[in-house]
Amino acid sequence: MSAAGAAPRRIALVGGGVRSGKSAFALALARSLGERRAFIATAEPFDDEMRARIAAHTRERGDAFATVEEPLALPERIAALSGVDVVVVDCLTLWLSNLLLRDETEGRRLDPIEARIEELAAAVESAAPHVVLVSNEVGMGVVPESRLGRAFRDLAGRAHQRLNRSAGELYVAVMGAVLRLRPGPVEVMNEGAR
Repeated sequence: MSAAGAAPRRIALVGGGVRSGKSAFALALARSLGERRAFIATAEPFDDEMRARIAAHTRERGDAFATVEEPLALPERIAALSGVDVVVVDCLTLWLSNLLLRDETEGRRLDPIEARIEELAAAVESAAPHVVLVSNEVGMGVVPESRLGRAFRDLAGRAHQRLNRSAGELYVAVMGAVLRLRPGPVEVMNEGAR
């Protein structure tokens, strides 16, 4: 317990494939961590289909989360949060693609984005609320054909490794099951969700 008697602040990293159950798990975890909740959405509504997806996800969360849209300045937004118990960031891989696509030249240096990953880790580590980070695991498929695709895959892997070091809790969603990897022992977390 902290000096004020509150539970220690928690940082959780939740990864997995598309439609694996990771976002639903992250929202449930956040609901258990506090009443005042924020949701930082990194998606950008570039077309009608994406706008419809964003609207559906916003409706699903309802009034349980204050939604903040932030496609680029994620470390700064987390650092500026106040008055919330927990924040969910969904998702890191969209944030990375937003940064990467700001300059689509084939010769783009990745150093500035890797520096942003470090800034994000520092913001998460010093944030006042609990932090739940959601990300897509993209490194388990085929090697992307394009240089940009390979750069994205590599950045995502590096971001996951770096944020893993910041997180006291690590979860992976696979085929609809969410496994807690840290703290051990490994355990299926959503057994009753069948």
